Amino acid sequence: MNVNDTTSAAVLEEVWRRPADRRRVLFTGATIVTMDRDLGVIDGGDLLIEGDTITGVGRDLDAGDAVVVDAGGTVLTPGFVDTHRHAWEAQLRRIMPDVDDLGGYVMATLAGYATVYRPEDMYTGTRLAALTAIDSGITTMLDFSHNSRTREHSDAAIEALRDTGIRGVHASMGPHFGDWGRQWPGDLTRIKEQYFSGDDQLLTLRLAALATGEIAGPALAYGPELARVAKDLGIGVSVDAVFGTSSSEAVLRWAENGILGPDVTLIHSTGLTAEAWRAMGATGTTVALAPTSDAQIGLETAIPAVDEALAAGIRPGLSIDVEVALAGDMFTQMRALHAIQRMRAVNAAYGTDRQPSRITTHDVLDFATLQGARTNGLNDVTGSLTPGKKADLLVIQTEDLNNMPLNDPIGTVVLGSDARNISAVLINGEPRKWDGRVLDVDLAALRGEVHTSRAYVLNTPPA
Repeated sequence: MNVNDTTSAAVLEEVWRRPADRRRVLFTGATIVTMDRDLGVIDGGDLLIEGDTITGVGRDLDAGDAVVVDAGGTVLTPGFVDTHRHAWEAQLRRIMPDVDDLGGYVMATLAGYATVYRPEDMYTGTRLAALTAIDSGITTMLDFSHNSRTREHSDAAIEALRDTGIRGVHASMGPHFGDWGRQWPGDLTRIKEQYFSGDDQLLTLRLAALATGEIAGPALAYGPELARVAKDLGIGVSVDAVFGTSSSEAVLRWAENGILGPDVTLIHSTGLTAEAWRAMGATGTTVALAPTSDAQIGLETAIPAVDEALAAGIRPGLSIDVEVALAGDMFTQMRALHAIQRMRAVNAAYGTDRQPSRITTHDVLDFATLQGARTNGLNDVTGSLTPGKKADLLVIQTEDLNNMPLNDPIGTVVLGSDARNISAVLINGEPRKWDGRVLDVDLAALRGEVHTSRAYVLNTPPA
């Protein structure tokens, strides 16, 4: 079947008519930004999906019995990878757009709103965040779920990820404040057995922790005990609130204790010492930057630590962080980081004969895709359009008013595009957005759930 329109309802019906495990879909005539070092950018290229896997990228691929989609006038890219988002907060979006500092956020959200969340509120917020992520081209999202007050709260957050069809990473942590069941981290064993027992599934599990005990006490702080829990379970670790002198000292302790490495992600990493960065680079520890969070909330230096990461040999992933005060899409993160780093580079060289050391649009797209996947421990699964990886990809319209004409595909994706230009999103080979619309969502019902949950949270006194 040939359809000269990637938004056609007819081609979607034909795709769905095929059993998922035997489905073959061939996109033809696209500009393919593979983010694979060996494959590069392919003009007028084809991409073949068989079942949930990319099996061919090139030109003039044999269609066989595949559903053929004429993708002329589009760019195909890997789906974006969000390495850190507190998804449960989504019904509180932009409730504090001009938050003054970290303390203001912590006291209003974590010591206030969080304490009254029920499991159904966890489900609603997490589902809303994941669906919105899909709409804006994020196919993998790490949910740093730090409001796991009971087993039921954890279950609700995981089930919300599962129900949206996103490639989700559930990073589980106990709450900062208020009453809770103290089931974490012991409950991680049950969670893994109940939800993460398969080797090939959309959802994966990580342990979440804080860098130090300054905010919420020592029980949530990463160290040898939590490292042993993660090692025994065979899962990675994501550490939030990594910034400043105390976190720098903690990083050096972790290095001495042998609990840094590629399976550990340090989030933010602003205001760290040179010694801490050397330890991170030497151990292959990964880093998740939060460009708008660092700048807007004012975390330590307020400058995303991309130059420090690159100097240490670390190519970071990017993340959204908290929608209570920030935008929820990856385009914003890429543009913010691109602008801040280049401003910083030019400013440093101003008045001298040195040449500014600028990052490029290719760099930030790499951070938002392949490096994000590596940061989440999923670089063998997603992050590039490489044959053998899962089919997580975006179809971006280049003939839309804000994108035409196409002159540089990576520049167009990073600097020109937004969610409205994404006509299709596939995750694990399954269409999740088509014709500019997220699929299988009753928007009116979702809207009702979101407003009901928001009203409960805002009108219930903190516990």
